[in-house]
Amino acid sequence: MSTVFEGYERQYCELSANLSKICTAAGALNGEQKKQKLSEIKAGVDEAEALIRKMDLEARSLQPNIKGVLLAKLREYKSDLNNNKSELKKLVSGNLNPSARDILLESGMADALTVSADQRDRLMFSTERLNKSGDRIKDSRRTMLETEELGVSILSDLHSQRQSLLHAHDTLHGVDDNIGKSKKILSNMSKRMNKNKCIISTIVVVLVLIMGAILYYKLSK
Repeated sequence: MSTVFEGYERQYCELSANLSKICTAAGALNGEQKKQKLSEIKAGVDEAEALIRKMDLEARSLQPNIKGVLLAKLREYKSDLNNNKSELKKLVSGNLNPSARDILLESGMADALTVSADQRDRLMFSTERLNKSGDRIKDSRRTMLETEELGVSILSDLHSQRQSLLHAHDTLHGVDDNIGKSKKILSNMSKRMNKNKCIISTIVVVLVLIMGAILYYKLSK
């Protein structure tokens, strides 16, 4: 829910309740006192209309699911404002004719105030119901955001694990390369050792033959 809208809404509810009190008080006044009250009511109605316009602009700038809830509230507030305007018109017309004013105060005004009170009760009930709907929307949105954050966290963990596996794979690949190189070195060393053994064996055989030839030569003399 928009905090800006809630601020305008709070101002409007306070202003509407104050207008109702002033209308009730103005119905029992005469002369300049009544004119002063009528001026206050007119200023209050103008201010209420300005707040309605601000709430309407703010509601239409929000997401569709929240906008629908707030526009439903606005319809109730606009109906309440129209009732205040009607009461203002009746008070102004009553101010022109004292006898008509008395009749208005005795019958019409009482009925209007009763209707306004009933309308305001319905408005409060609707506002409470819409607030509950807004709270449910907020809870659903919070749950959705928490689920999204959990999903992002899981994806981040999976990405981290994938990087670890890739690093381990690279490490194993490096070990395999080192083992292959070591095998080649050992194979070459083994070949050299075998070659050296053959050379040494050949040298030993040659030396033995030479020594045998020398001994034979000496013994034959």
